[in-house]
Amino acid sequence: MGTEEIRQPVYTFGGWEIDLARRELRSRGVPVQLGGRAFEIIAELAKSAGELVTKNDLMDRVWPGAIVEDNALQVHVAAIRKALGPDRRLLKTTFGRGYRLLGSWAIQQEAAVRTASASEPKRSAAKRAATNLPAAASALIGRGSAIEHLRELLAAYRLVTLIGPGGIGKSVLAVEVARTVLPTFHGDVFLAELASLVDPLLMPVQVARALGLRLHGNDTSPDSVAHAIGERKLLVILDNCEHLVDASAKLAETIISRCPGSIILATSREVLRVSGEYVYRVPPLDVPPADSAERTDALRHAAVQLFVARAKALGADLAADEDNLGSIATICRRLDGIPLALELAAARAALLGPREVAALLDDRFGLLTGGRRTALPRHQTLRMTLDWSFNLLPAPEADVLMRLAIFAGQFQMDGAIAIAGEVGTSVVTDHIANLVAKSLVVAELRHQKPHYRLLETTRAYALEKLRAAGELGETVRRLAKYCLASLERSEADSNSMPQADWLAAYGHLIDNVRASLDWAFGPDGDPEIGIALTTAALPLWAQLSLLTECRERAERALARLTEATESAQRQRMKLSAALGWSLMYSVGRAREAGRIWAATLALADQIDDREHRLRALWGLCIDQFNNGDFIKALEFAHRFADETRHSTDPVDPMMADRISGRPDRRSPPY
Repeated sequence: MGTEEIRQPVYTFGGWEIDLARRELRSRGVPVQLGGRAFEIIAELAKSAGELVTKNDLMDRVWPGAIVEDNALQVHVAAIRKALGPDRRLLKTTFGRGYRLLGSWAIQQEAAVRTASASEPKRSAAKRAATNLPAAASALIGRGSAIEHLRELLAAYRLVTLIGPGGIGKSVLAVEVARTVLPTFHGDVFLAELASLVDPLLMPVQVARALGLRLHGNDTSPDSVAHAIGERKLLVILDNCEHLVDASAKLAETIISRCPGSIILATSREVLRVSGEYVYRVPPLDVPPADSAERTDALRHAAVQLFVARAKALGADLAADEDNLGSIATICRRLDGIPLALELAAARAALLGPREVAALLDDRFGLLTGGRRTALPRHQTLRMTLDWSFNLLPAPEADVLMRLAIFAGQFQMDGAIAIAGEVGTSVVTDHIANLVAKSLVVAELRHQKPHYRLLETTRAYALEKLRAAGELGETVRRLAKYCLASLERSEADSNSMPQADWLAAYGHLIDNVRASLDWAFGPDGDPEIGIALTTAALPLWAQLSLLTECRERAERALARLTEATESAQRQRMKLSAALGWSLMYSVGRAREAGRIWAATLALADQIDDREHRLRALWGLCIDQFNNGDFIKALEFAHRFADETRHSTDPVDPMMADRISGRPDRRSPPY
C-alpha cells in the first residue's frame, strides 16, 4: 500500500479562508499566524455553519478527554479575534453560553492532504530544528500544570513574560516549556541569556550571537536583529530581563512587530510593558497548610517533594517519619515555597538534618548559602538573590520597601502611606504599584479590597536593611500609631457593622498590633502608646476570641499605667473590664475575676460611665453566682435591672431578665 488521500474542506468568506487540510487561516491568500488550539476552535465554529457552539461542546471537541478551565478557552478566543483584526466581530460571543462564527462561509474547494498508509514507513523531517537549549539535568517538580498552561499561551500570544521574585524558578520553567514545545514547533528554538550583560546597548549583539545571526555592517540596533530574523519561525527565550528592562522591551517589541514568525518567551522580575505582552506570574510551589492534621500528607505538596528530592540527591537519608516531615513542612512554609530557597535549605538539611535547619531559619541568610558552583552568582546564596533585586530599585522605592517590612502580615494602602513617612500619597501609591510589578510585593484582592504583603524571606531581608539604616525604631512607631488610629475608628464601626464585615475590615491588623505592642513595651519603646493601643485593641481580641492573649496584654498594660488623670482612669477602667472578662474563662484563675470587676465598677462610678458600670455589674453577678453566693448575685442583678430601667437599648432589659432569672456566662458586647 502507498499513500491515502484525505480530502478536507476550505471555508471561505469575505477574503478569509479556513483551510482544514493545511491547518491555515488565510487573509486574501496570505497565511495569518494562529496557534494550533486556536485554529481548531475556529475550524469547529466554521463547521457549525453559524450555529451557536456552547463552551462545553467546544472544549470537548478541542480538548477531548481533558479537564480544561474556561480561561484556557478565552485565551485562544482572544487570539482568534486578534488574528481577524478589523473583522474580529465575525467571532460572536453569547455571554455565558458559547460562540458562533458569523458570515456566509462557503466550501470553495476540497483540499487533499496525502497521508502515509499503515504499511508505508514514515519519512524523517527534512530539516532538524536548530536549538541551543541545554539538556535537562533533572525532572522539574511541581510545574506540570504551569508548563501546560504556558504551552497554551504560546499558541495564542507571541510575547509571554514570566515574572516573579528571585529564585521562584522563572528561567528553569521557561527552558522546560521550550523543550516541550520544540518537537512540534516546526521552527528553531533559542535561549538568549542576559544575566551577565551590563551594557544595554550590547543586548542586540548578545541576542544575535545566541540566535546565530549575522548583523550587517556596524548596525547593532534592534532593527538590525529583526531584519536578520526576517520571516524565520523562531521561539526565543529572553532570560533575565529585569536589569535591562527598557532595552529588553524595545528589542521584544521590534521583533514581534517586524518578524511574523517569531515568538518570545521572556523571564523578568518586572513586566516589560509592551504591546501584545501576556504576563504570567510564576507561582511558588504549594506548601502544606499550617493546620494540616496529618504530617504524612506533606509529601503530597510540591515544595516538600522538591526538598526531599534535592536532599536525597545530596546523599541525605531522610526517613519519612512525622518529625522529619513536620520540620520539612515548616521549612517549606517559612521559605514561601520558593524553589531556590528550598534547594539551599535541602543542601543544609543533608548535613544538619531538617529539624536543625528549621530551628536556624531565623538566620536564613547566614544559613542558606552554598548553591551549585555552576549557578549564576546571585543564585549561590539567598542573600545574593535578594541583593540583585534590591540593588536594581531606585532609592525612593528601596526606602518604601524597607519600611513596608515593618508590617508583620497583610497591610492595605492606607497603612503603607502611614508608615512611608514624609512621602505624598500619590507617590507612595506609585511606589507600591512598581514594587508589585517587580515581584517584591504581593497583591491580593480580598473582600473586594486590595491587600498587600511581603513574602517572609523578602520581609526578613528588608528588615535587615531597615535596621542597618537606623530607621527601625521610627518606622515601628509609625506602625503603632497607624494601628491605634485604625482601631479607634473601629470602635464606632462596631456598633453599625455586622461582625463578619467588621472582622474583614479590621481583623488583618492583629499581627501588626502584636508587633507594635512588643516594641512599645520593649526597652526602646513607648509605653504610653502601648497602653493606648492595648486599650483600643480590646474589641479586636474579644471578636477574635483571643481570651488568653487579651488577659496577658491587659495585665501588662495595667502594670505600666501609673498616671491618675481622667484619661488614664478611663483606660484603667476599660483594661480592667477586659481583664475581668478574660479571667472568668481562664482555667484556675476565675476566682480572681471578682476583685477585678469590683475595681472596674468603682472606676465606672467615679467616671460615671454607664456602659462599663453595666459590664461590671454583669461580671459581679456571674462571679458571685459561680462562687455560690446567690444572695449577692441577686443584689448585683437587681442593680443591673435598675440601671437599665430607662435604657433605650432593647438588649439591656433582656440581659437584666436573663441574669435575674437564669444567670450564665454570656460575654458582654465589645
